Amino acid sequence: MSQMQPEGEEIRKAIKWISANMEEGKKKSKLIEEAAIKFDLSPAQTDFLINFFSKKPA
Repeated sequence: MSQMQPEGEEIRKAIKWISANMEEGKKKSKLIEEAAIKFDLSPAQTDFLINFFSKKPA
């Protein structure tokens, strides 16, 4: 069974930041957009975040 593993410190920080802000009721799509700018993520890293946060928990 493979799991998605983020690469790079920026993406890890972005995941933590988005997760913390989602608890405050903010929209996922807006948070991902803001994280991409805040953590200077590449388009591939941004796509990873979109996929990561759109997966349903098992």
